[in-house]
Amino acid sequence: MDEFKPYNEGQENRPQVDDNEPETEVRRESRPPSSRPPKQRGGFLPSLLGAIIGGLLVWFLMTNVGGTDEKATVNDEGKAGTSQNVQTERLSVEVSSDVTEVVGRVADAVVGVTNLQTVRDFWSTTETTRETGTGSGVIYKKSGDKAYIVTNHHVVEGAQQLEITFDDGSKTNGKLVGSDVWTDLAVIEIDGKHAKTVVDFGNSDALKRGETVMAIGNPLGLGFSGSVTVGVVSGKDRTIPIDFDRDGVIDWQADVLQTDAAINPGNSGGALINMAGQLIGINSMKITESTVEGIGLAIPINLAIPIIEQLESTGTVHRPTMGVTLLDLRSVPSQQQREVLKLPEDVTDGVVVTDVIRNSPAQLAGVQKYDTIVEMDGEKIEDMVTLRKHLYNSKRVGDSMVMKVYRDGKQLEIEMELKSGNSF
Repeated sequence: MDEFKPYNEGQENRPQVDDNEPETEVRRESRPPSSRPPKQRGGFLPSLLGAIIGGLLVWFLMTNVGGTDEKATVNDEGKAGTSQNVQTERLSVEVSSDVTEVVGRVADAVVGVTNLQTVRDFWSTTETTRETGTGSGVIYKKSGDKAYIVTNHHVVEGAQQLEITFDDGSKTNGKLVGSDVWTDLAVIEIDGKHAKTVVDFGNSDALKRGETVMAIGNPLGLGFSGSVTVGVVSGKDRTIPIDFDRDGVIDWQADVLQTDAAINPGNSGGALINMAGQLIGINSMKITESTVEGIGLAIPINLAIPIIEQLESTGTVHRPTMGVTLLDLRSVPSQQQREVLKLPEDVTDGVVVTDVIRNSPAQLAGVQKYDTIVEMDGEKIEDMVTLRKHLYNSKRVGDSMVMKVYRDGKQLEIEMELKSGNSF
C-alpha cells in the first residue's frame, strides 16, 4: 500500500481522489494535522464577528428608534440613564376658566331634594318612611333665620317629609311652603344657618340663542350630586303640551327654554345658570323619545319669579277665575254643533260652557250654558289650553276681560271682572 504523505500547496503529489466519488464523502478528520490553519477557518471568524456587530447595531436602533418602555432620563449625576433610575415628580397644575369660576360661586346654592313618604306594609300595620324620589333645588333667598329653596312641584308631590342634601354632603329637614301644579314650581323653607350661598336671579328674556349656560343638579340621584353640564340656549319661547293626569288629553301648554346641556332624571328643580352666575331657569324636563337627543327644557326665571313670590308669601297661587265648566268644541259631534250650539259652519275651534257656577263672575256677567267662547281680549281661543294660558298668564285677580261668544248662532261680546279661584 502506498504511504500517504501530507501535501503542501504547489506540490503535485496530492492524494488521488476518484472523480466519481461523491464530494460529500471526503471527510476532514481523515487528513493529518497541518502545520497552519486552513484558509477556511480564517475567513469564518471575521464573518462571525461582523454578524454579531450587525445584530448589536440592529438591536440598538430598534430600542431607540422603534420605541421601548425604557425612557432616557437624567439621573442625579446628570448622566444619561434609563427608567430604572427615574425619580418621577407629580406637578399640580391649577386650571381655571369662566365655567369653573361660576360653578365655584354657585355650587353651594344647588341642593338635593329627597321626597320621603310613609309606606304601610301589606301584611301588617307597620309603617315605614321611604324615599320615593330625589330631585334638585336652588337656594334663592335668605331672610333672617330662614332660607328658601325653589324646586319643581313634581319633585315634592305627595311628600310627607323632605330631606335637603347640600353640596358638602350635610343634610337637614325641609318644610314645604307651597307648590303649583300648573307651572310645576314649589318653594321649600329651611333653617337659614345651612344656607352658605344664595343664587341671584337673572333675566331670561335677555337670553340669546347660542349663549353658554350650565345645568347643575343631581342626575340619577344623590350618587351624582352636584353634576355640571354645559351647553347653550337652543331656543326660547318653546311651548310644550303637558298631560298632568295622563289621560291622553293635553291639560296645559308650558312655556320653556330649550337647552342642549344634559338634563336627566334627578336634575328636575335644579339650576340653569348663565355665565354671570345668575339663575335664568329651573330645569324641569327633557324629551325622552328614543330618536331625540340633546333637548332639555327649563322654566324661564322671569315666568317663575311671580309664582315663587306668591308661594313664599301665601303658600298658593291666586289665579283669576270665571266660574264655569268647559268642554273643547272639537269634542262635540258635528250634529250637536249644528242642532244644539247652532254654530256657523266656519266655526270649528273654541270652548263650550257646559255649566255656570252660581254667583260667579261668569253668571254676574251674563254667561249662559252652551255659550261657545272663541275670543278673549282679542286673542283667538282654540281650546281649553289656550283659554287657560290666557287666563292664568295674562290676567290677574280683579282684572276685567272681554270675551266673544256664539249663542244661538249669533256672536256676542261679554265683559266680566275676574275673581280669585282654583278653577275656570
